[in-house]
Amino acid sequence: MRLDKLLRAQGYGSRKDVKKLIQRKQVVIDGIVCQKEGQNVDPQLQEIHVSGKRIRNTETVYYLLNKPQGVVAACSDREHPTVLDCIRKEDYRPGLYPIGRLDRDTEGLTLITNNGPLGYRMLHPDYHVEKMYLVKVNGMLEPDAVDFFKAGVLFLDGVRCQPAKLTIVQSGKEESVARLTIREGKFHQVKKMFLAYGLKVIYLKRERFGPFQIGNLEAGAYRTLTKEEGQVLKEFLD
Repeated sequence: MRLDKLLRAQGYGSRKDVKKLIQRKQVVIDGIVCQKEGQNVDPQLQEIHVSGKRIRNTETVYYLLNKPQGVVAACSDREHPTVLDCIRKEDYRPGLYPIGRLDRDTEGLTLITNNGPLGYRMLHPDYHVEKMYLVKVNGMLEPDAVDFFKAGVLFLDGVRCQPAKLTIVQSGKEESVARLTIREGKFHQVKKMFLAYGLKVIYLKRERFGPFQIGNLEAGAYRTLTKEEGQVLKEFLD
């Protein structure tokens, strides 16, 4: 949320009044005097003081969800349940949305929040946020697959992906397992990359998204950020 919007919502007057507070050096964020009324802030992750009084706001939330298969990573869908249907009524907040997309048949880590700027930061290519997937394919991954993905996979339509890191976990004639780390989010990207190699993805799960990891969270379950994750997110937003 923008600082000026937050302070107006907290009763500190008009935008002009907020600007005056900042000019008088009455707004301090994490111990540093604020100079820009338009900067993005989050009272749950930062200590914001106005005239020596700390602002406390519990409206911004962050949930890590292990999206199950069959659930759509969207706010609404006419035919299928969405990730927001996984959130309990008491934990729901206006403006909740999932950051990024996962196919309906893909499982794994989905970050849900009502912090709009966070989605922009985590999805914008300039920030190079990594995403790691556990992948099962219907055939053998040869050793040359590592270099194939590292070189940047070229699709039939001429689009080339950025270099990706492939780690082969298990390789067999009927089925192979690997972990793939990418920094992009093109439509059906992971599936298309393996198809370009000649194999079909038969199972896909996102295990990591930026600094967040799915860990032992069961499918359909979610949790709030730990204190350590909150600190990492705070540093990411700075």
